[in-house]
Amino acid sequence: MNKVDLAKAIYETSHITGEFLLRSGQVSHEYFDKYLFEANPILLKAIAEHLAMMIPSPADALAGLEMGGIPIVAMLSHISGYPSLFVRKEAKPYGTCKLAEGGPIQGQRLVIIEDVVTSGGQIQLSAQALRSLGATVTDVMCVIDREAGGMANLEAEGLKLHPLFTMTALKQSIL
Repeated sequence: MNKVDLAKAIYETSHITGEFLLRSGQVSHEYFDKYLFEANPILLKAIAEHLAMMIPSPADALAGLEMGGIPIVAMLSHISGYPSLFVRKEAKPYGTCKLAEGGPIQGQRLVIIEDVVTSGGQIQLSAQALRSLGATVTDVMCVIDREAGGMANLEAEGLKLHPLFTMTALKQSIL
């Protein structure tokens, strides 16, 4: 699937209108229900194929954030051959008590994988936590940048955002 067709498919599958409270605290009248495109195997595979061409180098592993980044990182790992980590919002207090599952963190150059970026708040927290465990984290990839301040907020934390699509580009795809 080419990128223009993918943009249209994502928009048509997941764009909804109404009143939505975002994690950032902002209220939006349009929303991309990421689980609708992540649960569609054809779209998920096409997203991963396009993201695979954008993986910054060097990278040792891909770190998908709970919960929306997990399906993306799993498929992206399959397509690209990079190992993946599954990163929780906080380390679980039982079992292995790890922040991230799937492989080592210390000494690894990780690329964070997220679905939709608004303010980038959870990405900042996760990057700080991964860095505190000895990872190098400088790059973030996402499917959709809502263009609501996330890129600037991430840059302030030394993180470069690589979106597959911006909200503007998705809207333009249906014109």
